[in-house]
Amino acid sequence: MQTLTPHVYWAQRHADIYLRVELSDAKNLDICVQNNTLQFKAQGHGAKGDHDYEFSLDFLEPVKIEVSHRSTQRLVNVTVRKQEQRWWDRLTLQERKPLFLAPDFDRWLDESDAEMELQAKEEEKINKVSIESRIRKDHSFYDTFHTIADMMYFCQMMAVAEVMNPLVGLVKTGVFPAMIQVVGRNVILFVIFGSLEEMQNKAVVFFVFYLWSTIEIFRYPFYMLACIDTDWKLLTWLRYSIWMPLYPLGVLAEAIAVIQSLPIFDETRLYSIPLPSVLGSSFSFSFTLKIYLALMFLGLFINFRHLFRQRRRRMRSRKRKMN
Repeated sequence: MQTLTPHVYWAQRHADIYLRVELSDAKNLDICVQNNTLQFKAQGHGAKGDHDYEFSLDFLEPVKIEVSHRSTQRLVNVTVRKQEQRWWDRLTLQERKPLFLAPDFDRWLDESDAEMELQAKEEEKINKVSIESRIRKDHSFYDTFHTIADMMYFCQMMAVAEVMNPLVGLVKTGVFPAMIQVVGRNVILFVIFGSLEEMQNKAVVFFVFYLWSTIEIFRYPFYMLACIDTDWKLLTWLRYSIWMPLYPLGVLAEAIAVIQSLPIFDETRLYSIPLPSVLGSSFSFSFTLKIYLALMFLGLFINFRHLFRQRRRRMRSRKRKMN
């Protein structure tokens, strides 16, 4: 099949380059930046009908290797971020532009208009931050992470002992159920909340922290009393019963946090793994999180069964003592 060049239209802002590739029903897209050169390959319907189409652009100044693109039925939109936010005199390193390249007048702005647009966005961002700050003052509900994150970091690092203790035989309980809970919470706290600022002001943080803490309010006092051979009946019942509604709700809140983080990881490409051009631009971390999401509910089933067996054994032993 003959390889042809599609029509490409471009525009710029101080931080980004926008390319509009006139290719309908595009498939087998291969778009990457190597050595400051954009390589585009795809199959689709262009000016010469259904063919393989490709082109390359040597940029005037350095750009980032991460490329975002979105295909529609009529065209492919490609966005490339500049390494340095500044206005370019032209797009390509060569003074003479390629024949297939033309300005995108639908998105075209001159430098002064682009500066005004940038200033308007900055003002909008400042106003948004100001509004969010006022909301937080009235509703600390949205400021949970910034208020207690350090304490949660400390507690979750110390919680690793819950895995180590049964591992070395200090306590007689299963290692795997404890590991599921500790690893799962650390993923949510350190990876989802800790590395994404966009997640830190969301309401789901409050619910996750609230449910985690409520469960431990009854669990740890029970362990403390057990160390001195003291059995408080109400606390024992709560320790072996309160998890039944709270644990599934906690996992549900964690799942919502993961789902809300997926588009953010896709947009920022955080933790994504670059791949060779023949395999695609990168392996998105969000795909790993989707697998983790399925494993999360498998872990819920395993831990729920483990905790239910613990409760049944404890309640049977109490009945025997009463008899």
